[in-house]
Amino acid sequence: MFQYFPHTGEDIRRMLERIGADSLDALYADVPERFIYRGEYDLPAAMSEQQVRDFFEGLAAKNPKLKVFAGAGAYDHYTPSVIPYITSRSEFLTAYTPYQSEISQGTLRYIFEFQTVVCSLTGMDVSNASMYDGPTAAAEAMRICVSQAKKKNTVLVSATLLPQVLKVMEVYALNAGVRLVRIPAEGGQTSLQALGELIAAGDVAGAVVPSLNRYGIIEDHAGFADALHAAGALLVEYCDPSALAVLKSPAEWGADVAVGDGQPLGIPLCYGGPYVGFMACRQALIRKLPGRIVGETVDKDGKRCYVLTLQAREQHIRREKASSNICSNESLMALWVTVYAALMGPEGLREVNEISYGGAHYLEQQLLATGKFEKVFDAPFLKEFVLKPLVPVEELQQKLLDAGFFGALKTEEGYVSFCVTEKRTRAEIDRMVNVIREGWL
Repeated sequence: MFQYFPHTGEDIRRMLERIGADSLDALYADVPERFIYRGEYDLPAAMSEQQVRDFFEGLAAKNPKLKVFAGAGAYDHYTPSVIPYITSRSEFLTAYTPYQSEISQGTLRYIFEFQTVVCSLTGMDVSNASMYDGPTAAAEAMRICVSQAKKKNTVLVSATLLPQVLKVMEVYALNAGVRLVRIPAEGGQTSLQALGELIAAGDVAGAVVPSLNRYGIIEDHAGFADALHAAGALLVEYCDPSALAVLKSPAEWGADVAVGDGQPLGIPLCYGGPYVGFMACRQALIRKLPGRIVGETVDKDGKRCYVLTLQAREQHIRREKASSNICSNESLMALWVTVYAALMGPEGLREVNEISYGGAHYLEQQLLATGKFEKVFDAPFLKEFVLKPLVPVEELQQKLLDAGFFGALKTEEGYVSFCVTEKRTRAEIDRMVNVIREGWL
């Protein structure tokens, strides 16, 4: 029932006796007296466990609980209730750092399985496990492009990438000697013609384009890989891993590297994190991957086990040769999405996308029928879309918030975006539409 117990007086006495100290103060004998605080701490009175629970429940109740109709890179997908239970099992949660394989098989196994999930969804040959989130994974892929090209330092980035991805890439590029150039959009998608013109200008090491872009549009990347490869450059796709269950994979588009954020695979929304990024690539680029790769082998008795197969980190190779200084593998979140993918399976992921698709297209139809919006792009979308508002955006957002809905995110062009996942019901969609319809009678 209780996860943690404090030390009793007897516990403390026995520990002090074991180390040969006569008091807790003796543990700080080497600390100069002027650095030791002797006053009274301004702490609240002690509370029982029930009182503590009540206190924090009261704080939590101050947060509004809204129905989420927003996306923009963070999606309100359902999290199966069994995931927190599995991820808290001791063989995973308390397994030691993967450097010592003999006592860290739990950690090594789920990192291996995480890599397998990523490769299955992206169609790529190999995946690492060390990315903090999607935007930083994209920035690391940008550096791979320059490293592979050697004497070229220009990386093309689509104007339809999520704004937060573009901003992080720009920060990484500042001190990495990388020149970022935007690929203009045409009809809400990355322009193949503009890409060709920029490649023809020379010095292009690679391009980063989204599979699902910031308008929610499913992009067509036919011809992108051929144009880049002919110039000796790499194609990087930024992906929503959940959507890859029903969309053409990066490998099918001819991409060299696939990156993205694992958050849509069951990680709850929580004020921006923690999330987990992913990166996968063709076999030829395996030694350009930052971070670590876990492999499967057998021990001396022939039993299956897992080990660190490759580590392209600055701690293990010459610093100037390291492709990244990424150190954390975000392993708890990697375990989270691995369990989610295993529970859902291919059929479950397809169903998630089918429900989301149906809800999003129904919402778009209903919003257009109110007369308060105009269609912007005539392009395919999955679960997210943008419309041009014919009412003040700030007023629209406030009416939705007052009614318990979070949506109508404003884009830099003045459009508003909506997103529907499998968690949103037809009744919730109808209620939100009615709020908008009745707000401007």
